[in-house]
Amino acid sequence: MAEKIGIVAKLGLWVLQTACRQAKAWLDADLPSVRTAVNVSALQFRAPQGLENDIAAILKETGLPPGLLELELTETALMDASREHGETLTRLHQSGITIAIDDFGTGYSSLDYLRRFPVDRIKIAQIFVKHLATMPGDATIVKATLGLARALGMSAIAEGVETQEQLALLKEWGCNEIQGFYFAKPLSADEITHLMREGGILKPRVASARPVRAKTDHSPPTTSDPA
Repeated sequence: MAEKIGIVAKLGLWVLQTACRQAKAWLDADLPSVRTAVNVSALQFRAPQGLENDIAAILKETGLPPGLLELELTETALMDASREHGETLTRLHQSGITIAIDDFGTGYSSLDYLRRFPVDRIKIAQIFVKHLATMPGDATIVKATLGLARALGMSAIAEGVETQEQLALLKEWGCNEIQGFYFAKPLSADEITHLMREGGILKPRVASARPVRAKTDHSPPTTSDPA
């Protein structure tokens, strides 16, 4: 809807500002440092220099260290990326910002961008995680993606984890980071603050609702995307 009415760029900028401001507030409150992940839309990425300038301005304004910011890009956003896009991502990466590929496996058939761009993390799409315990094909894709990430020196996070069985299989296959309803549904900033002060995660629960696909990712050490 935001893309259709032409406000996705302004909305994306507001999300980035809000996320960075909140992350710096947690840091100033002497809470544990957390990586804050923000989705970047394909439309925002079409103007890489403008995006880079916006990010630099927001980090300067908020005082958030670049190492605590993660940018999530979809495969679709990278599909038509030019040399200019690659140079922008390289500079952002060199500044300390983490680069992640969101919804991995759903948007682009070529893996060339994993070689061309400075990618730190692969986020395995929830469409493969949802049925990994019952559909051998999905399980194979997840295991292969985890192996690919390890071989390339990247970390991997599984999206949309809802059950103990999914968690056990992912742990067995070497996935040490998850996000989804298994630990928590999206949380407010106040709820996340309480969570961080308590020094732990929410009591695990089995959710019957649809998996979460959050736009902003505030990641405690063992889970993510409660935002």
